[in-house]
This record gives sequence, C-alpha cells and structure tokens, in this order.
Amino acid sequence: MYEQTEPLMQEIAYALITGNDKEVDQLTSKALDAGFTANTVMDDGLIAGMAIVGIKFRDNIIFVPEVLISARAMKAGMAHIEPILSESDIPPVGTVIMGTVKGDLHDIGKNLCIMMMRGAGFIVHDLGVDTKPEDFIDAVQEHEAHVLGMSALLTTTMPNMGRVIQAFEDEGMREEVKIMVGGAPVTQDFADDMGADGYGKDAIDCVEIAKTLALQE
Repeated sequence: MYEQTEPLMQEIAYALITGNDKEVDQLTSKALDAGFTANTVMDDGLIAGMAIVGIKFRDNIIFVPEVLISARAMKAGMAHIEPILSESDIPPVGTVIMGTVKGDLHDIGKNLCIMMMRGAGFIVHDLGVDTKPEDFIDAVQEHEAHVLGMSALLTTTMPNMGRVIQAFEDEGMREEVKIMVGGAPVTQDFADDMGADGYGKDAIDCVEIAKTLALQE
C-alpha cells in the first residue's frame, strides 16, 4: 500500500503499525522539519499506516490491544499535524455524525473510522455507543450534518440500523442526510435491504464512501 511513497513516510507508517508512538512522534516532526507538507505526512505516513492496521484488524490478524496501541501512535503524529491544518484556510470535506447503534457497546471499528475520516479532512461528531435513533436525529439537526455513519458488531443489534433509518423517514428528514453503515456482521445486501446509502467493510472504505456521499449534498 505504501511501497512507492517516500522512505520517511514508510518509516512513519511502519512505526505506527508497530505501535511505536515515540518513533511516530519523532519521525513526524522530522518530516515536517524536512519540508514535507502536513497533508503529505498525514496521508502517506499516518493514514497509510492506520489503513493497514484497519485491514489487519478486519482480517483478525491483530486484535483490540494492538489497534489501541497504533491509535495512540497515530495521535502522537497528529499532535504535530492538527495545529498546522487548523491554521490553514482549507474548508472541511464535510460534517459526519458517527455512532454505534442502540444495544451495542462495541466501538473499536467505529473509532478507527472516525480517526481516518478526521485525518481525511472531515469534521466528525462521535455519539459513542448504545445510540438511540432520536440521538442520531438530534445530532444531525444540531450540527447540520449531511452524512451519518452507524456501526454494529452484533447480529442482534443490526436491525436497529433500520430503525434509525425509519426514524429519519418518520421525521421527514431522510432526504436531508446520507446514511452509511458498517460493522463485522453487516453486508452490502443488508445495507441495501434497509435502505442505507453506503456500506463500508473497513475504515478505508468508510472514508471513501463518506467522501462520495458528502459530494451528494
């Protein structure tokens, strides 16, 4: 995935994948001092590394502890990047509401998606876990978001995704927001059946789908 990028970006990605937060911190600072732009370091180093972490997590090659360690390393790098980006005049890609549906307390995959989307330039409001339909509706209204992402890790909570979509229908708001779904048991067929606008099998997919849906405002 990052074989053709600059060696320093590869080093950042590798340090992130292995969860070496001190190395990520030092290499990110070194790259910025060397003249690499914040976006280059973020995209080709930090996000490239986190994308591989996401794939390994999806495929059960690594597990929650390793993801959390890599996420800590990502934050160490982003601590250098975020101040630079916040000072720029580049508008956000879009505003996204994210949450795990009611009855489900799993959030690692969702948090990975959020980290990747924020890195890609989205403003993301995280509603956490066990999120009721009305909480999704309130958040979309409050933040004037055009994209909503829902996660479920249990087959027993997957139907609550459909209930959220129905709640938006009942409120007459379904046309105002694009809805994407994901989670280990969720499939494209399930997403289609309940009327979602997008389905992502992993964090990389999540970012690309969010970009596509944001353009459909």
